[in-house]
Amino acid sequence: MDKKYMTRALELAALGEGAVNPNPLVGAVVVKDGKIIGEGYHQKFGGPHAEVFALEAAGENAKGADIYVTLEPCSHYGKTPPCAKKIIDMGIKRCFIASLDPNPLVSGRGVKMLRDAGIEVETQIMEKEALELNRVFMKYISEKKSYLFLKCGITLDGKIATRKGNSKWITNEIAREKVQKLRNKYMGIMIGINTLLKDNPSLTARVENGRDPYRIVIDPYLEIPLDSKLATFDNGKTVVITSENKMKDKKIEILKERNIQTVFLEGENFKMEDILKKTAELGIDGIILEGGSYLISKAFEENQIDGGEIFIAPKILGDSEAVPFIKGFEVDNINDGIELENVKINSYGNNVSMEFYR
Repeated sequence: MDKKYMTRALELAALGEGAVNPNPLVGAVVVKDGKIIGEGYHQKFGGPHAEVFALEAAGENAKGADIYVTLEPCSHYGKTPPCAKKIIDMGIKRCFIASLDPNPLVSGRGVKMLRDAGIEVETQIMEKEALELNRVFMKYISEKKSYLFLKCGITLDGKIATRKGNSKWITNEIAREKVQKLRNKYMGIMIGINTLLKDNPSLTARVENGRDPYRIVIDPYLEIPLDSKLATFDNGKTVVITSENKMKDKKIEILKERNIQTVFLEGENFKMEDILKKTAELGIDGIILEGGSYLISKAFEENQIDGGEIFIAPKILGDSEAVPFIKGFEVDNINDGIELENVKINSYGNNVSMEFYR
């Protein structure tokens, strides 16, 4: 019975996808006498937490009831009052929790607060499912780095563009619709400067009632054209990561005047880990890596990719000079190649994808 109600809480939590970052996805269900009397989920960043919606829906009937929550109720004052206190004040008898808060400064405190008030608490109810749901949040909080999700569309022979740079379109429309949903799900999209110079993308998420992600360009030599699409957005969501050697470049002042954020790293050959630490400092919890092959290869080489979805189209270029999605490795033994973990195969019409997670 516990799994039945926690499953519902997890379903509710997922409804907040794309709207709550960098907060976690959380769902809550209040149960009394074998019936759900209140439910809710965290709907948007800065808004009420899941427990608040569920408890207020239950009202006075919450006294003596059980509550199922996908993440440990908070015990501190932030943008909203602590949910643990709300649970206590409403007279809840038992609290079932899927996963504890990953923040070592917070983890366990919500549980202690509830138990000290005489509430029976059980944890690790469908914990695996809850942790998978909040992969991005868990890494962002525990490691202080942005979660990195690879997205790329390739031909059957592993190419992302012809030798002349043409790539529209490798994948079909159904697959490209999935990409738009991914862009809405993650807070940021990252590309290298070569991809910008070649494609001049806008990197928006074309999802109804969705949000546009942060657009992150890795540009060590500050080559971004001032007339490029990403250099003309003025909503503060374009981020240019460049070398400290460019701090006094006149282009930096122009970018700042356009409300474009600039981040500086030492040298020109940036480590992916350092990039992800800097983006986390900006409050960006998760990023889609969309290319090009240099950045993808670098991320794999440094073992910084947390998950991804590689879309494969039934097209073959057969051209050794076409652009591969990954390159630069020397492997003599087939067993030494990179092997994706926890692979799920998805179908998009005549395209397929390999979705994977570390």
